Amino acid sequence: MTVRRIALAALTALVAVVLTGCGDRSVTGSTPPVTGDGGGAAVTGTVTVLAAASLTETFTRLGRDFEAAHPGTRVVLNFAGSAALATQINQGAPADVFASAAPANMRTVTEAGNGAGAATVFVRNQLVIAVPKGNPAGVRGLADLARTGVKVALCAEQVPCGAAARTALDVARVALTPVTLERDVKGALAKVTLGEVDAALVYRTDARSAAAKVDAVEFPESAEAVNDYPIVVLRHAPNPAGARAFVEHVRSDEALRVLTDAGFQAP
Repeated sequence: MTVRRIALAALTALVAVVLTGCGDRSVTGSTPPVTGDGGGAAVTGTVTVLAAASLTETFTRLGRDFEAAHPGTRVVLNFAGSAALATQINQGAPADVFASAAPANMRTVTEAGNGAGAATVFVRNQLVIAVPKGNPAGVRGLADLARTGVKVALCAEQVPCGAAARTALDVARVALTPVTLERDVKGALAKVTLGEVDAALVYRTDARSAAAKVDAVEFPESAEAVNDYPIVVLRHAPNPAGARAFVEHVRSDEALRVLTDAGFQAP
């Protein structure tokens, strides 16, 4: 009888332990918090992204999508020419992610030791000639930009759209003097939409974003000046978990559809 009582007591204790465990799961939950970086840190807080001006429309959309997928996060986007952004980062500007419109500006950051790991190319972009609706100057190619009386806006050569424009013009053996050199592609595009110039060399994506006001003239030399867009988590990111999660989001198939719909090319 003593053995049976001991066995019964042990069984009762075991059942009590199991029931207690079940009660704990129903109150506190046993599933760990969802993480976005695979490293065990919950994704929350502000994610500050410095991105090339040509990414304005698409990254604004991707930022909203990221916030919806990660409640408790806020994406702060700062757009400018890639060269200016690289300088800001190397001078200590607090940011989590850098997305450049060209590898050269990214190297400025990574070679200074300010990237956390290697940068990854996530899209490519190509130039077009943006002209006012109806193309009143009759621009058909790069040679037309050098005609007398045709006013042209270019990006400064220090920024990716300007460097790409110089490459395309050199390939076409076209020499021209622009009436203005802009700090980023949005500035060059604005000169067309405001009617201040007859044409500007901008990215295909930017012309598409302003399709209500401009037409895009394709030219074959643009194939020699395609820009790769790299992205990287920054070494001193205030929110490294959020930064890694945002970069993963940008590199996802879902984000690539948004980017290619806007005119970017898959890498």
